[in-house]
Amino acid sequence: MGDLAHELNTSRSRIFSLAAAEFVQRHKNLKLLEAINAAYDDLPDEKELSLNYMMRSRHLKMVKDQW
Repeated sequence: MGDLAHELNTSRSRIFSLAAAEFVQRHKNLKLLEAINAAYDDLPDEKELSLNYMMRSRHLKMVKDQW
């Protein structure tokens, strides 16, 4: 650790501080990725999509001449 601090012309405590900040940021990014993946897991399946299409078609037929 001392060699890296010397190479970067900073203190060892600053190296530890930067490492901790990077660790926290990686953890936040991981949590964000998990939340995004969970949101996409809730997409409709083929059966739901088919039902939705059928409902739209029926609705269109019902209101077609009302406009």
